[in-house]
Amino acid sequence: MGICIRHWDWSETSQTVSILTREHGLVRGLAKGARRERAPFSGGIELLTQGEVMAVRKSSSALATVTSWDLVEPYRALRERLGAFYAGMYLADLVNHLVLDSDPHPEVYASLVTGLGGLCGSAGLSAASRERLVLWFQWSILGAVGTRPDVKRDVATGGTLQQADVVCFIPGHGGFAELGEDEDRGWKVRWSTIDALAGLGDAPEKGEAERESVRRAVRLLGAYVHFLIGRELGTLGPVLADRGHD
Repeated sequence: MGICIRHWDWSETSQTVSILTREHGLVRGLAKGARRERAPFSGGIELLTQGEVMAVRKSSSALATVTSWDLVEPYRALRERLGAFYAGMYLADLVNHLVLDSDPHPEVYASLVTGLGGLCGSAGLSAASRERLVLWFQWSILGAVGTRPDVKRDVATGGTLQQADVVCFIPGHGGFAELGEDEDRGWKVRWSTIDALAGLGDAPEKGEAERESVRRAVRLLGAYVHFLIGRELGTLGPVLADRGHD
């Protein structure tokens, strides 16, 4: 099983794709003839869809050869609700930049399935619920790849992080510390933002933080991802644009 997180037209009938798979991690491949009417690709591999995928890897090429794609879940609501689509694109962007090729992360795959499914809820999601889901996914994927900030330990002293109205986040150390006298050593963070992170559970709906704290936490982790990968993900901006219900 896999979820398409990127695709490009290779020719009129072929596609280059990036697919997150459960067992083999991120697979980048060439689907020759994917758009031909009778090809075994369900009419083409579409972005943010889930399917059964078959691919053959070659040591001589960075791209696998994708031989078939059987569509299982189209996540149609992502194409019908703009807010959900923007959020889905950001989740895919995080996977594309934080997961290495051929490095299996079943928990990331499971979280992406949960996230996209949540965005496609039957009644649609409010902007606040979408932001909470995005925060949960950020937290989940950072944990899976080993870069999740520790909200309990002071990374400067190694001791317990002491509660204060404002602390600092030191991206190079991947965690929080007391603000101290040197206010330039990190990014100022309100304690309510840390509470929003600490309150995240194993499902998107379990957090109870206020919306503004969630939004600050999303921005913080977005900036941290920027630091980690060396580039800003433009897909985050539309997620935080103030929208109502889908």
